[in-house]
Amino acid sequence: MADSNEMTINLVVLGRTQTGKSAAGNSLLGSWDFESHRSPSSVTTCCSLGHSCRISGVIRRNGCELALRLRVLDTPSYPHSGLSKEQVRDAVRSALTHHFGEEGLHLALLVLRADSPLCPDESDHTIQFIQELLGPTWKDFTAVLLTHADKAEEAGFSEEAYLHSASSTLLSLLSSVQHKYIFLDNQKSIIKEERAIVLRKLLNFIRQNNYQALLLKHSKE
Repeated sequence: MADSNEMTINLVVLGRTQTGKSAAGNSLLGSWDFESHRSPSSVTTCCSLGHSCRISGVIRRNGCELALRLRVLDTPSYPHSGLSKEQVRDAVRSALTHHFGEEGLHLALLVLRADSPLCPDESDHTIQFIQELLGPTWKDFTAVLLTHADKAEEAGFSEEAYLHSASSTLLSLLSSVQHKYIFLDNQKSIIKEERAIVLRKLLNFIRQNNYQALLLKHSKE
């Protein structure tokens, strides 16, 4: 996972069309690796891997500061406007195995919009999709990334108020992944200070797994 002075974290972003999945990947990397814009159809049609530069000042282990590197896999949305579920699943599964097959995946980020309700059917389909990709231990290696948190804040919802008003479907999902969730302000996430806060939260989730990674070679059928 790392040499003595550097740690590499492998992440994948998953989600529906127009949730801000690719934009979230860009925010985590601190760059513009992935195409992201408003569109009447799904923008991302294939998987692509982005790499961050060395990030300092975010993590310490055993009293020493480590440089952090992120590898983020952007994926086509599911459901997709131009690809079947099987096409998306097979493409993501192949990319996960190709890019992270040796080192494993540290965390899958399920991207949801904070300014849109999560309905039961949508949640069920999404969970089934993630289970097919990651297997029975998916809950241990999945966190929820709630994008457009700035829009929820503009509507008068603090994080506490938002969770108090959230649907039982969303609360059940958050509970199933051991409350691993992050609110992402799309206007501020690219700012260095805001990005560092998000990265520290991600690292805390990974620490809860004792820095273990999910090995993906088994995902080929």
